[in-house]
Amino acid sequence: MYCLNGTEVGVNDQDTNAAVQPLYQLKESDWWFHHENKCDEFPPAAGDFLELPVDGEFTVELAVNRAFTTYSFGGMNVAQFGDGEDHPQLGVSPDGKDSTTGCIVNPNIHAQNESMAAGTAFAISYTSNMKEVTKENLAVFTVLYHTPWRRIATYSVPHLPSCPEPGGCICAWGWVANGCGEPNMYMQPFKCRVTGNTGEAAVATAVPPVWCEDDQTKCVQGPKQMVYWNQLEGNNVEVSGFDLAGDPKAPTYNVKLGFSDGWYASSMVRSDADSAFQGAQTDIFHSAGSATPTYIKPSPSKSSSAELRVSNIFGTIVWLACGCAAVLMWCA
Repeated sequence: MYCLNGTEVGVNDQDTNAAVQPLYQLKESDWWFHHENKCDEFPPAAGDFLELPVDGEFTVELAVNRAFTTYSFGGMNVAQFGDGEDHPQLGVSPDGKDSTTGCIVNPNIHAQNESMAAGTAFAISYTSNMKEVTKENLAVFTVLYHTPWRRIATYSVPHLPSCPEPGGCICAWGWVANGCGEPNMYMQPFKCRVTGNTGEAAVATAVPPVWCEDDQTKCVQGPKQMVYWNQLEGNNVEVSGFDLAGDPKAPTYNVKLGFSDGWYASSMVRSDADSAFQGAQTDIFHSAGSATPTYIKPSPSKSSSAELRVSNIFGTIVWLACGCAAVLMWCA
């Protein structure tokens, strides 16, 4: 992950939140891959990748600080939620809530309860050079509804093709909150690689998602870009007015922008057995034969789960490390 140890040369800051400061009203050159604090200038160590198992899953930790993950201090501060606490009644009782708005502020996850957590996403670009990544070649490949919430979160991977070798792909984690605070966004870069029996269809060009909560026929079909909004420049989504719940619209990674939560198209029936692939975006590919299938052996795993860290100025972090790869992204 980028700026795993913070953004101070030679310092391993186990309490850093440098990679996950919220992005709001910035120039595109500053918000793109979190350049505003030079996070994109601190790449992961050589050979460190976020590994994406084809037709499988990877698990991350969402926390307010790296200190509350298994990646700092030997995991001594971890709990069910990402602030080092278990919060058994979070979202049900007044625990952690602002008494005026009903929004949970401790931890600050920009929601009133789990059902209102907006959703988060990962996107992938098939280049090893961050300077070659564009909005059009960075496509969302998985979303996870009702996150960020608990510390542990698991994302599904569709039948992705292999990445360039030996440099891998560039990935990004994103989140747009559904109210309860400043209407900002998050974008955290990673080095990533696809493992296992890779796909034979290349990822197609991504286009901006559009608001379609009120009419699903308006939803963009095929690969979609990450959400870029409320910046000084470079926005790809504009919304105004109110959603069906009567709240101000926010372009979130869920059905409101046409991001599916299922392995199959929404028109198909999904069985319980398919729940393991919840959130994988399977409509993002060119036709079969546009990529060369192969087998990529996973790296020896240092732990049984991936860890992801992301944090913001308000105090929410998501920390991710897969196998030998450490990946940092933001979630609040």
